Amino acid sequence: MLIKKVLLLFSSSFLAVLAIGGFLEYWPMMVSSVYMFMSAITILVYKWDKRLAIDPVNQTVRVPERSLHILAVLCGWPGALLAQQWFRHKSKKRPFIAMLWLMILINCSALAYLYYWQHS
Repeated sequence: MLIKKVLLLFSSSFLAVLAIGGFLEYWPMMVSSVYMFMSAITILVYKWDKRLAIDPVNQTVRVPERSLHILAVLCGWPGALLAQQWFRHKSKKRPFIAMLWLMILINCSALAYLYYWQHS
């Protein structure tokens, strides 16, 4: 339960910091908008995949894990963390979680690089 709260706080705080940073012009507002949009899309895809996982008739048309990871690395990882906890989907599968955290690390590294490149 504590991990769930920490992950929800982490992803929500990240999105809030991005939004505030955009309003204070630390980075373009487009950065915040992209993260918000991609997180919303990622949440919807996780919800859709969870629905397909529950329905035994449609299990052959599930969303590939690769697609979920691509959404995460393309700025949707806050939504992925939120969706994992809200829908209890892909939250116990350790290889998936490890790859998700790798995508988060890659995305945050790219964001940090772009931020420091812009401000140097």
